[in-house]
Amino acid sequence: MALKVGIQLYSVRESLKADPYGTLAKVAEAGFKYLEAANHDAANDDGVGFGVPADALKKSLADLGMSIVGSHINPLDPARIPAVLDYHQELGNKQIGCDIEFFPYQDMDYVMRRCELFNKVGELCQERGMRFYYHNHYMEFQKFGPENKCVEDIIMENTDPGKVFLELDTYWVFRGGQNPIEYIQKYKDRLVLLHQKDFPSEAPQPIDVYDGILNTNANIDMTVFGAVKNPLCFTEIGTGILPIQDIIDTAQDCPNLEYIILEQDSTQLTEIESINRSMDAFHKFKGIEWA
Repeated sequence: MALKVGIQLYSVRESLKADPYGTLAKVAEAGFKYLEAANHDAANDDGVGFGVPADALKKSLADLGMSIVGSHINPLDPARIPAVLDYHQELGNKQIGCDIEFFPYQDMDYVMRRCELFNKVGELCQERGMRFYYHNHYMEFQKFGPENKCVEDIIMENTDPGKVFLELDTYWVFRGGQNPIEYIQKYKDRLVLLHQKDFPSEAPQPIDVYDGILNTNANIDMTVFGAVKNPLCFTEIGTGILPIQDIIDTAQDCPNLEYIILEQDSTQLTEIESINRSMDAFHKFKGIEWA
């Protein structure tokens, strides 16, 4: 089954802050119909992170022929989840996720407590007929503990597969020194969203952050994460060196996967120019659809 192509609104976050409705119109004009939000103010904002009421956003999306197909919620506070789910149910969005609040990674007790939290949030979502998913960065591919396992596998092994699903960010899997194609195959039944970025051919860092940039035993916090995240290690999607067609081909066999979501963390262009260039470049791939 062809994957529908969407866009992560984190790609246009500064534009959204300045003009949320105008920015959505420009995203629609670029040709994107499927949106994933990134709410990093979920302690105060029930919605998609740029302070708009659900009814007004629902009307704007309908007028533009767009829909929200997922949303990152940060911080992930169980006390706030019911209000968040109310908002997203009004929009028609059926799934929310957790993106980057998983520190420190080398404390097994902490990792297990987070797994318990993910199960709890997953149950809250399940009660509403919704899904909860976990989104990775490179830190999840550190190995530690008595069995020398990476955090990504620990999460998958210690959460309920009926309550906690997976959004695999292929760029960050590569940057964690692993092969995303193997992870797509390994967790194909739990994969519900796929994130696609791209890595430039001439980058100031090796693709694997553990190849001379960070020690595999580093205690990674937000400061370390930000220092490693070099803006010049991103390029518009479809213009770099990642094996995107192989990723798409492998993902065709995932029974619960409907969308591949493009995301631009950093760009040397304006945000709107960037998503337009990714849109143009991504058309060369097979096994995708836009409507």
